[in-house]
Amino acid sequence: MNLKIDAHQHFWKFDPVRDSWINEEMSAIQRDFLPEHLEVILKENGLDGCVVVQSDQSEVENEFQLHNAAANDFIKGVVGWIDLKAANVEERLAHYKQFEKLKGFRHVLQGEPQRDHMLGEAFLNGISLLQKFGYTYDILIFTDQLQYSLEFAKKFPDQPFVIDHLAKPLIKAQEIADWKKDISAFKDHKHVSCKISGMVTEADWKNWKKEDFYPYMDVVVETFGMKRLMFGSDWPVCNVAASYNVMKSIVDDYFASFSESEKEAFYGGNAVSFYNL
Repeated sequence: MNLKIDAHQHFWKFDPVRDSWINEEMSAIQRDFLPEHLEVILKENGLDGCVVVQSDQSEVENEFQLHNAAANDFIKGVVGWIDLKAANVEERLAHYKQFEKLKGFRHVLQGEPQRDHMLGEAFLNGISLLQKFGYTYDILIFTDQLQYSLEFAKKFPDQPFVIDHLAKPLIKAQEIADWKKDISAFKDHKHVSCKISGMVTEADWKNWKKEDFYPYMDVVVETFGMKRLMFGSDWPVCNVAASYNVMKSIVDDYFASFSESEKEAFYGGNAVSFYNL
């Protein structure tokens, strides 16, 4: 049986200082979101498990998420954080091999003032070690970083990468041309996948309609094909614009006419292969 997987969600114990990115406008998510809250929602939506992704850039975050994963069988994988530029990065990667559910790492590149941060020598050195330990890498960027990320991905043709949230196109402004050109350039780079996640957050939170998202999904389906796309909720962040069920209904409607095997790949199979769940 193929597992149905939510390939991108978060847990946190809300801390107003650490989580200052969750501003007043996002008051819907200014509270704790823990495994027991998600488990019910996944069941409701016919999903078997999830991959939890870091939201705080610290190794304390890894401990918190690995503890959650150890205590809950439905958490199938963890994408943690590590200082890829540290002199002891190889030692830290080796340390994490004891945790079977730790599958890969992510850095909040979208927040870096230096927009081509991923092309820095020390960062590239850290990335170059991931494959040795069998780790994946989630690329979290804004659209202005797509060209740098293409150059970055080309340097490591055997490293599994996944672009989070379609690289956050400007759905609210219905801007598509530049993003489409830049993301389409990944088409022939088979080691790079993409998560259809985080879309509602990039739309007009109060006034979006399902059709707003379809042109963007058209582009990533054309670029990545159905073997390199994964469903992710970005729960609980999605709650600022839509409940889990409503957010999922957008992709369910879009993919309704796709074949069963394509849907199986998108809703779990690809995540299982990519993250080795």
